[in-house]
Amino acid sequence: MTDLSVRPISSEAEEQAFLRMPWTVYQDDPNWVAPLWRDHVRFFDPQYNVELRHIDMVKMVAWRGDKPVGTIIPFVNHAYNEYQETNAAWFGQFEMLNDPEAGHALLAAAEAFAREKGATELIGPGTYGTNSEIGMLIDGFDTPPMIMMPHGRPYYQEILTGYGGFEQAMDLYAYYFDGNQWGGRKADNLPEKLTRIVKKLESRQRFTLREVNMRRLDKEAELVKKVYNSAWSKNWGFVPMNDEEIEHTVGDLKDILDPKVAVIAEVDGEAVGFGLPLPNIYEPLRKVNCKPGQPYWWQLLKLLWYWKVIGVHGIRAWGMGVIEEYRHSGIDAAMYYHMMKTGIQRGYLDIEMSWILANNEMMNSAIKMMGAEVYKTYRVYRKPL
Repeated sequence: MTDLSVRPISSEAEEQAFLRMPWTVYQDDPNWVAPLWRDHVRFFDPQYNVELRHIDMVKMVAWRGDKPVGTIIPFVNHAYNEYQETNAAWFGQFEMLNDPEAGHALLAAAEAFAREKGATELIGPGTYGTNSEIGMLIDGFDTPPMIMMPHGRPYYQEILTGYGGFEQAMDLYAYYFDGNQWGGRKADNLPEKLTRIVKKLESRQRFTLREVNMRRLDKEAELVKKVYNSAWSKNWGFVPMNDEEIEHTVGDLKDILDPKVAVIAEVDGEAVGFGLPLPNIYEPLRKVNCKPGQPYWWQLLKLLWYWKVIGVHGIRAWGMGVIEEYRHSGIDAAMYYHMMKTGIQRGYLDIEMSWILANNEMMNSAIKMMGAEVYKTYRVYRKPL
């Protein structure tokens, strides 16, 4: 077999090899969704991706001779280490052909980077942590991912575990719900018991649920940031989002968000919870079949055309949180109920709730009560150093 090497990118040609690797890995995978090329490029550029401004990283490519066969990014997320009071390194963008030797060489390079930085553990995959894409898909390869969720190859897990030393750190669940269970767009088959419970919760807890106001989106974003950083503060892997990251995220998502389905929970006028589902634009994006180097305007034009022609029938409950004081009040169940009911009425019949930490018993119970089932599992690994 051709000589194998792993090295950091040092030229424009190597940068292009790094960026184009997913198109090689998934070229025969009908469930992979190719991203818009410009967005893909900018995801790895600190000039555009504000999350990278507190991250030290190295983009690496595995080569067999002059053929690229895999990629990895070892990195240190300083915001994560500061908040979690630890000294961890991470790895992400772990993509490769079915070449265990190359996969192990990539992991060895990431481990060497981590040791050089004095890290006490290596965590991954995650690009670039819990506020971004995270986890290795270990089941559910037969369906495409929903918006902002990663995909993967079945052999990835075997290659990683075969390297040695990695242990399971956390599983993340994606639940699926078929809106036809509740009567489709008529939503005339809602579970009577569940409806009764939610109505009782609303009256007893004195909380109200309202739509997101797009006319004052900056103010709404501030409420979401406050609740998110409070509600998630004790969750595994949490990293608080700063103002710049919130502003950047809102800018990216404002044209996707359906304000009729998104919800803010309030008690006495104060925000105590939020739910932000995102219409699954990966449906029309999958039809675009984006190619590396294509003009952004052309890919975007095709995306908008497919969006208009085929529509969007799926939605992902992307961001959600309830501050600790009200965590056992049933607000989470009420928000899920109202988001699902409203979403179904608006034609979103394929519903995903993700990602949900495996140890979040309250959230998992609330989702199962709706009738949803786990259909994808993403795993994060760690290796003590």
